[in-house]
Amino acid sequence: MLTVEETLKFYALIKGIRTQKIQGVIKKAIRDLNLKDHRHKLAGTLSGGNKRKLSVAMALIGNPPIILLDEPSAGMDPEARRFMWQVVEKISQRDKKSAVILTTHSMEEAEALSTKLGIMVRGGVFRCMGST
Repeated sequence: MLTVEETLKFYALIKGIRTQKIQGVIKKAIRDLNLKDHRHKLAGTLSGGNKRKLSVAMALIGNPPIILLDEPSAGMDPEARRFMWQVVEKISQRDKKSAVILTTHSMEEAEALSTKLGIMVRGGVFRCMGST
């Protein structure tokens, strides 16, 4: 099992980050997702919320043009959920480096984070697309 820091290094290597930049990328991901207190913990031992933060950090490495997030704040307490929403909002709206495609069951989350919304029903039947 890998630590949080080792997991992020592994993903940086997979995504082709140059060796001399990896430590900076890892530090930024840990800072941005508030994982400093957990950097040396085994990833599998993290709480559910911190596992979700780690998953988002892995997705952000390398500033990909499209980021897919599947219910990134599910199961989090209200404070952690708001933090995650701020992270997603920063990526998609303030930095404008990446488009974020988010799946969620929460209309509150969809309305808070989306500029466009698609609704699917009955096992994936696309029903509509538009603004909130």
